[in-house]
Amino acid sequence: MFTALILAGLVGCPVFPSDNYWNAPIAGLPVHPSSSQWVAAIGDVDLHPDFGGSQYGIPITITKRKARTPVRFDYADESDRVRYPLRRSTRIEGGSDRHTVVVDVRRCRLYETWDTRRTASGWRAGSGAVWNLRSNALRPAGWTSADAAGLPILPGLLRWSEVRSGAVRHAIRFTAPTTAPRYLWPARHHAGSDRSAPPMGARFRLNADFDTSGYSKPTRVVLTAMKRYGLVLADNGSPWYFQGERTRAWPARLIEELKSVPGSAFDVVDTSGMRVEDGSARVR
Repeated sequence: MFTALILAGLVGCPVFPSDNYWNAPIAGLPVHPSSSQWVAAIGDVDLHPDFGGSQYGIPITITKRKARTPVRFDYADESDRVRYPLRRSTRIEGGSDRHTVVVDVRRCRLYETWDTRRTASGWRAGSGAVWNLRSNALRPAGWTSADAAGLPILPGLLRWSEVRSGAVRHAIRFTAPTTAPRYLWPARHHAGSDRSAPPMGARFRLNADFDTSGYSKPTRVVLTAMKRYGLVLADNGSPWYFQGERTRAWPARLIEELKSVPGSAFDVVDTSGMRVEDGSARVR
């Protein structure tokens, strides 16, 4: 059963259709033949929630404004070269990635940029992508997005509102230090050179028998999502870092408890049977 995710503040816009890859449960999928190798390649360390407090996490900006501004891209050939709803108040991720995630709720469009800078001559970014939140369409094969895997960022972000509600019904974005020079559907792009490492788009699932009984309720909600929907490898970065929205609302206990989950408790699942067609994120 697939559930279309509607986020607080999105005024009826889904975070992609209910049959989209990000919204599809994977609890029953078989383990991928390369699972042990790929898990080991990421490293024998614990998970790290890359969010919490006012300085960490990827901010989400909601807008109803019609105003758009041009953006100059460093990787223009693989960017959507349209005007973006960026303004002085647009929230930009801290650190080196400097992502923006902006949702136009009038048109249900998602605008994402990477390495975003506001200069004296206007907005610049490394790359940018625009998504129709009502569509399963993927980017052209070989194209990046604001993420190295060529995937959208928003559907893989943990949000406090959904954790607080008691259920997270989508996969979660995460990073690995090295990746392969190829990608798995629905990823469209790679940024790796290690053939023994997992490819972009690989989907990891927390083992069903992982004991969650000693954790707080919010942490159990996240761990249940990792068992049911899993993690999606979407970028190069620190091992087992997974992403959530930037907000002060995250409980300190949740953050600390999530740091105790070992990466070795995950398997990679074989998602090839989910694919309907190459250019679409729709699943069977």
